[in-house]
Amino acid sequence: MIPLHLRHCAAIRFTLLLALATLLLTGCGPRETAADRAAREGRLLISLGANTPHMDPHLAEQLPDGALLRALLEGLVVADPQTLEPRPGVAASWEVSADGLTYTFHLRPEARWSNGDPVTADDFVNAWRRALSPRLGAPNAYLMHVIAGARAFQLGENTDFADVGVRAADSRTLQVRLAHPTPHFLQLLTHFVWLPVHLPTIAAHGDIDARDNRWAAPESFVGNGPFVPTEFVPDQFLRVRRSDTYWDAANVPLNEIVFHAFAVTTEEPAFRSGQLHITDALPIAKVDTWRKRRPEALRIASSFGTYFYRINVTRPPLDDARVRRALSAAVNRRLLIDTLLNGVYQPARALTPPGPGGYQPPALAVDDPDLARRLLAEAGFPGGQGMRQIEILFNTSENHRLIAEAVQEMWRQTLGITPTLANQEDSVFRDNRRQLNYDIARASWFGDFLDPISFLEIFTTDNPNNQTGWSNPRYDALIAEAGRTLDALRRLELFHQAEAILLEEAPIIPIFVYSTVRLVDPRVEGWYDNLLDQHPFNRIRLRPTAQP
Repeated sequence: MIPLHLRHCAAIRFTLLLALATLLLTGCGPRETAADRAAREGRLLISLGANTPHMDPHLAEQLPDGALLRALLEGLVVADPQTLEPRPGVAASWEVSADGLTYTFHLRPEARWSNGDPVTADDFVNAWRRALSPRLGAPNAYLMHVIAGARAFQLGENTDFADVGVRAADSRTLQVRLAHPTPHFLQLLTHFVWLPVHLPTIAAHGDIDARDNRWAAPESFVGNGPFVPTEFVPDQFLRVRRSDTYWDAANVPLNEIVFHAFAVTTEEPAFRSGQLHITDALPIAKVDTWRKRRPEALRIASSFGTYFYRINVTRPPLDDARVRRALSAAVNRRLLIDTLLNGVYQPARALTPPGPGGYQPPALAVDDPDLARRLLAEAGFPGGQGMRQIEILFNTSENHRLIAEAVQEMWRQTLGITPTLANQEDSVFRDNRRQLNYDIARASWFGDFLDPISFLEIFTTDNPNNQTGWSNPRYDALIAEAGRTLDALRRLELFHQAEAILLEEAPIIPIFVYSTVRLVDPRVEGWYDNLLDQHPFNRIRLRPTAQP
């Protein structure tokens, strides 16, 4: 028999050995990352790019703004995450009059603001009045001009909002009267400029139509969406939690979302080290690495977006369409994509990507050096002789710089001209572009909704996003007619005619059609690739299993 004190010592030794073995095994196993822990706790970690998104839907402009805003606010309708078809949001149902001019929306009685107030039809009336306020200068207010009287009110031509075709029939019934039949109206309503805002909260922080009103901060924000903001560190992150007052809160899987501000060069290492579940983008140079090592995390999807150059047509010699078309024809898009962009994108032969509603845009004559030289000679600059030096302006980005350098070399070789290159910080760049303080400027456009008019409307004369100085009355008339034509085939024909004019007069140089390129943790469920890159966060969930 082993003495009691020896048995006790043996037990202690065994316990210590077991603890050591456990420690060694645990130490050799995979370390739990922030993404692992967040998955267990139902917290999504996502990057929306380097800049902090805007929390005021009427002043927001960028795609990341829309992603955040759709988490914090909900409109009358929402886009289906797979098909992008309009689905009920705050409006449980609606009817359309036989002439297509009047929409009647019936709001959910259970819809609430995050402070407990009911969401009413008056909230939408007041929010849209604010968005159309001339003083506020909402950059996307032009999308509301389809409402009767909205354009005149927003331009200050009529100061009586009673003449604008939106009214609350009662607290749960909103009636909208359009200026003309608008077949894409429900698609329009999925844009963030139509989101409601809580006017009492805005009024508590200053004038409701003042651009410097600071209501849109986590400590004061009142929203009606599936999430509410809780913590904000500028240029680092914004944390939101599931809203207890959201009408469908019981079916929102995520507990929290942390929207990180990562630059495109830093978010890929952050994903790799387990700090993110979803990146905003992926550097093109990294695509092959992820194709080989972790293809299950790489997501490349078609996008409703085009990369192009705007041309300031008010500056000679760029006021000559032959010069502009020569510059466009001298760009070898396929070579640029294959050598610089890893073959991820597709050459753009028009402004509008093909596809929505069956639309096929007219084909631009591209990658034609002989045509480019002939056009430049016809304009009086054979071999580039006598042509002043022009400048390509772009906002600071390695990809933008590489593309500009490639275009610079193509124009040198084909046309005998060598433009200078200038990069500027984003806000300065955008100001100069708006003020037509440039020769040629980098640009991109992503459709706000799935319809060709989302692209083609921006180059009408009065559109604030035109920013080229180009104007064509026939183009304007065709777009206006297409915008009110209910016959689907006739609409496509009108769009085709208009885009042919745009390409012939060439105030833009289409370069490539975007694809969305990002990394998505395989544990993320409910994230569907779609042309508009819209992803309702109230339908996303996380599997809590650890990454291999």
